[in-house]
Amino acid sequence: MDLNLAGKVAVVTGASKGIGLAVTRALVAEGARVVAGARTITDDLVALADSGQVLAVSVDLSTPDGPAELVGRCQDLGGMDILVNNVGAVTPRTDGFLAVTDDDWSRTLGLTLMAMVRTTRAALPLLLERGAGNVVTIASVNAFLPDPGVVDYSATKAAVWNLSKSLSKEYGPQGLRFNTISPGPVSTPLWLGEGGVAETVAAATGVSPEAARERIIASGGGFSTGRFTEPEEVADLVLLLASGRAGNVTGADFLIDGGLTKEL
Repeated sequence: MDLNLAGKVAVVTGASKGIGLAVTRALVAEGARVVAGARTITDDLVALADSGQVLAVSVDLSTPDGPAELVGRCQDLGGMDILVNNVGAVTPRTDGFLAVTDDDWSRTLGLTLMAMVRTTRAALPLLLERGAGNVVTIASVNAFLPDPGVVDYSATKAAVWNLSKSLSKEYGPQGLRFNTISPGPVSTPLWLGEGGVAETVAAATGVSPEAARERIIASGGGFSTGRFTEPEEVADLVLLLASGRAGNVTGADFLIDGGLTKEL
């Protein structure tokens, strides 16, 4: 299936690893050019930049000016067609709600919600100039499965989901589409790496990281597939939504959680 993404210009936030890196690689494979933003430029991003299709930008997207700085680099590539809001972070709250401080809330809101707000706000003039464009935002299954273990993350992802729906209504008549993707646990460093969710849960519960991973898979009635989602599977869904093949899809959310969610 030809997605007709060759020559398109995309911005991807949180592009150095995990879902963001997988999305960047997938866009490059389709012939798109990518402005890839991350706090740290990893060897993987450097290798993609060497292809000539990726402009890797070191930027702190939790700051007020970082998102606009990133989007501004699209001028080097002649405009913008696609925005993938991916950046975010989750910290397991193993000591409960009362232990989550104002600073904790501010950090989560700043990186997971306000980075989306600011990046989208900076991108809109460029997308409107094109007369068409797509914004795909990575939300989370926790947007509608609130979890006290990630209470601030859950609340923030619900806000992300709500905002995308609102923007789809405002800018649909002007040719822009806004959709979200809600993954369950994904095989990324965020979940399985050093200091990730599985390791943090393991330390709090006195089990091995492997045992914590299996508990996560078994939680909520278990994954129907018996495994985590792969970042490349999320990336494939991002590319479909960003393409004309999904040309009348907007204001929607797409669940990819291995069957974790059992409700209709």
